Amino acid sequence: MATAAAGTSDIDQRHHGRQVAAVPRTTDGDGAPVPQRLLAAATRLFAEQGYDRTSVQEIVEAAGVTKGALYHYFGSKDDLLHEVYARMLRVQQERLDHFADMDAPVERRLREAAADVVVSTIENLDDASIFFRSMHQLSPEKHKQVRAERRRYHERFRALVEEGQKSGVFSTATPADLVVDYHFGSVHHLSTWYRPDGPLSPQQVADHLADLLLRALRP
Repeated sequence: MATAAAGTSDIDQRHHGRQVAAVPRTTDGDGAPVPQRLLAAATRLFAEQGYDRTSVQEIVEAAGVTKGALYHYFGSKDDLLHEVYARMLRVQQERLDHFADMDAPVERRLREAAADVVVSTIENLDDASIFFRSMHQLSPEKHKQVRAERRRYHERFRALVEEGQKSGVFSTATPADLVVDYHFGSVHHLSTWYRPDGPLSPQQVADHLADLLLRALRP
């Protein structure tokens, strides 16, 4: 991607005596990627004061860039909100795919996946909190994209439950869909009660919730 020359303003540059729009730099003076800075600023502000009470101007000021830079990379505040969620889901999807594809018994693969989504959610608690608090404020198009992204993740997770049920490892007394909803209901509420200075580490919480899931599936 082309960048403005070193020392050139993010707002504009002079060319043959006329003013033309500059392409935003991909990094700041310290080498931090501009998109990363924008996301970090947006995440902090959305978490502290809410999506609807945060202005684009506040985001760009906190990130130390211009509005032109924001619109170059994200297009809108709505795009930033979607990316807050999408970046976490991308990581979780990759990790779920890794566990699902392991050469191991289905019980172990499901437990690893169930615990991992808890840990990764806690590690990105601001992102999770912002998303579930503000998802309804996404545009209809972005809301549809998010639902499709979540559905793909849940279907891959559910496939592990169904695999175990078909092979007789897991009980079929409870439908796979309900089992998945049960686990992710717990995951989605982590941001309302988990505290880093509490008595349980992320891994301990993950182990407890994964064990609860497997106990519910025992024949």
